[in-house]
Amino acid sequence: MQSANMFLKKILRSPALPFVAQCGMKKDLLPLSRSLSLSLCLKKDNPCNHKEKLDLDAWKTVMKSGLPEVSSETVSEHKELSTLAAAHKTVEMWRLAGRLVPENITEEQLKTFMEFSSKSAQKKYLKFLHLKELYKKNNKRKMDEKRERRLETKEQASEPDEARRNSFVCLWASCMDKAYSWRTAQSMIFGQPLVFDMSYEKDMSAREVANAVRQMVFSEGCNRRSADPFHIYFCNFKEDSLYHREFIKHYREAWGKLLITVTDQCYTEVFPKDKLIYLTADSPKVMKTFDHDKIYIVGSIVDKSIKTGVSLARAKRLGLETAALPLEKYLLWNIGAKNLTLDQMMHILLTLKDTGDWKKALEFVPKRKYFGFVSQPIHELKKTLSLVNTLKLGRRHEELQKQFAKNYSKKLTRK
Repeated sequence: MQSANMFLKKILRSPALPFVAQCGMKKDLLPLSRSLSLSLCLKKDNPCNHKEKLDLDAWKTVMKSGLPEVSSETVSEHKELSTLAAAHKTVEMWRLAGRLVPENITEEQLKTFMEFSSKSAQKKYLKFLHLKELYKKNNKRKMDEKRERRLETKEQASEPDEARRNSFVCLWASCMDKAYSWRTAQSMIFGQPLVFDMSYEKDMSAREVANAVRQMVFSEGCNRRSADPFHIYFCNFKEDSLYHREFIKHYREAWGKLLITVTDQCYTEVFPKDKLIYLTADSPKVMKTFDHDKIYIVGSIVDKSIKTGVSLARAKRLGLETAALPLEKYLLWNIGAKNLTLDQMMHILLTLKDTGDWKKALEFVPKRKYFGFVSQPIHELKKTLSLVNTLKLGRRHEELQKQFAKNYSKKLTRK
């Protein structure tokens, strides 16, 4: 009995007892202690049952029943928070090590960072976030700079001198606009017509149609600012076509106020055929001089694939006279096709109409397409051009020497 009492004293002095008392398990523990003491007494009285063990399983169940139950969701949340904290620490360590790491990183970005299995993938992802952050910072800086410039310009415009200057510029612009409009209105009555053939929508893609409309917008602006403008006609123009939509995109409300003639009729129905000349690069006839009594037609086509013969076939089908610009006569042609943009054609025709000088007019041809203007006889220029081409092809020096020797021997025999 004394040994049982000693055992109970040890249990009561153990550190688990305060925890049990806090959880409200003291009442359950006292009957258990009594049962243990009785069992020990019975063991003393019955020496034959000394091999039986204490019933500690019941004690464990009683101890566990008083503890608060922890759900699996809370455990997963604790694990997720710990993994996020560990990932954040690794990112901070990489930043201290000098690697490309974003300054601010969100929980979603950390989760995607943890999903990568290899370190190289994690480094690439952090580098991507770092570059994205830099891009946003640069955009914000540029926007701030623009805002500061706008404020500075407003402050400068508020000064009296700037206000006077701006008012003078606005007055000058409005006066010049009225003068240009007056000239264009006069050209609609007395000017020479220039026709744009708008029947090539089926031969072009939507992007090529947009490019053609952009070039015609430039042409209209150039014609409007000239001293003696053309009377521009848009023939074969259909409503709700791609041309029409693109023009409305560019001009918007000003489309109905343009000083040009737009018609869905063909130019053969508007003008007599003997006065029409279709300008095309595929024509065998070369234009020598600018005729003020003729009506020139320009095909409003932009083809990246350079479909040769389309405009020439249309002119032949209608029985019209054709002509090509004398590019080879005045220019030492280098590379590329002899097709020009619509705004370049407008510049060339306006210069020819005003001056009649081909050299001044052909200055609007892109300089990458020719070496220079013709200043020598054509056969000598062709020789120099062939020599340049042989040097470009990179033939051997011996072949050039043999060719030179043959030519030199022929000259000696002729003498």
